[in-house]
Amino acid sequence: MSTLSSLHPQGLWQHFETMCSIPHPSKHEQAMIDWVMGLAAEHQLEHFQDEVGNVIIKKPATAGMEDRQGVILQAHLDMVPQANNDTQHDFTKDPIRPYIDGEWVTAEGTTLGADNGIGGSSILAILTSNDIPHGPIEALFTIDEEAGMTGAFGLQAGVLEGKLLINTDSEQEGEVYMGCAGGGDTNVSFPLEYQATQSNQLAIELSVKGLKGGHSGCDIDTGRSNANKLLVRLLAAMQQQGIEPIICEIQGGSLRNAIPREASCKLVFNAAKHAELEQVIEAQTLEIVDEFGLVETALSITSQQVATPETSLNTSLSQQIVASLNACTNGVVSMSQTVTGVVETSLNLGVISQTESTIDAKILVRSLIDSSRLQVEASLASLFSLTNAEISHTGAYPGWKPEANSVMKNVVQQSYQELFGKRPNVMVIHAGLECGLFKSAYPEWDMASFGPTIKFPHSPDEKVEIAAVEKYWQLLLSVLKNIPTK
Repeated sequence: MSTLSSLHPQGLWQHFETMCSIPHPSKHEQAMIDWVMGLAAEHQLEHFQDEVGNVIIKKPATAGMEDRQGVILQAHLDMVPQANNDTQHDFTKDPIRPYIDGEWVTAEGTTLGADNGIGGSSILAILTSNDIPHGPIEALFTIDEEAGMTGAFGLQAGVLEGKLLINTDSEQEGEVYMGCAGGGDTNVSFPLEYQATQSNQLAIELSVKGLKGGHSGCDIDTGRSNANKLLVRLLAAMQQQGIEPIICEIQGGSLRNAIPREASCKLVFNAAKHAELEQVIEAQTLEIVDEFGLVETALSITSQQVATPETSLNTSLSQQIVASLNACTNGVVSMSQTVTGVVETSLNLGVISQTESTIDAKILVRSLIDSSRLQVEASLASLFSLTNAEISHTGAYPGWKPEANSVMKNVVQQSYQELFGKRPNVMVIHAGLECGLFKSAYPEWDMASFGPTIKFPHSPDEKVEIAAVEKYWQLLLSVLKNIPTK
């Protein structure tokens, strides 16, 4: 197994290999911050943290480039922590185990962190180099992008001087992104009431496993299924057949911005209905495989009898939870009328979790248009108001509207043309880049986002294409060389 540092560009891959050895899931970035700050100190670069915890590093222009406009290179320090069910991994303590798999780099059983570790590593490679020509550089490493965009929300005006920004958090080589979706969180909480189980009741654990999962924005239109939605579909089908499954415990997914891969429910039912229940599961499994089998090739739906617990949810409450979650829209809501082939509005039922007192559903709504996001949130509020659930909307962040006369767009297009003999595609991404939030503190910033090809981010299948990293690196250096004068 070759090490990543054997790949080219060597400096980038060496930094990424070190990143993989440092635990850095969202909200646990301190070790990564310490390492990045240490590198800056080692290379005698001005560096500091702002009030919210973002790391800023400044590097003067190389000889002959002092007259160029200042550029901000930006990446986020955190990664999405997702592991396969059979992988024991503590993301706050254990290193990521990357390896070369043919033309790709991936990780053993977990997310890789190429999102946004490759971008961050490329910035560090530039900051620590002595032979890359560039004008004045400010590097902005934000915190907690994946779990709340805390760093972008907290960025204050006046901290940075540059007017041009390169965001490195895109995931398709050959595309330059000039706009992105905004988003917001919908939180649904069902207060729980319990009842004693009856002597004539049996219990089973119903599980949905083996789904591909993925990024709830970039992968929302790929035909992948949502484990939470499949689970409640099965429960709803039982209700429709008069079986009356009653929830004891339910859980699914772990992050609202990742399509859930697994979900499970412990439920009780009348023992006399056992054969009927198994028939419903079998019939629904066949239908689900027929619908999703070409995409979800490892889909597994299983049920096994377990010890009957002493209590279950109130029957009426259980029915409400199943019916409302089954009715909850999921996936693509609409396609853009102005940008062909781009999702305009979507939502992801990312997490179902249970405490002693509540069952909680966490939903992420994304949209290129704020009014469309607000309408979806209003629809969700209308749906769940029909139950006894408590509904709130939090964490809204704006989209990034493309600018027609962007200097950065022109420089990236020109550089790509010079390198590869064709123009890159100018795109709008259905994901929450931090650029929209930056505009609040720095409305004058002219921004572009590009990166290497990363497949299946936010899932343990995440992988980055080695050749695309090389092309991304060449483009980044060419863009720095072509930045116009002040």
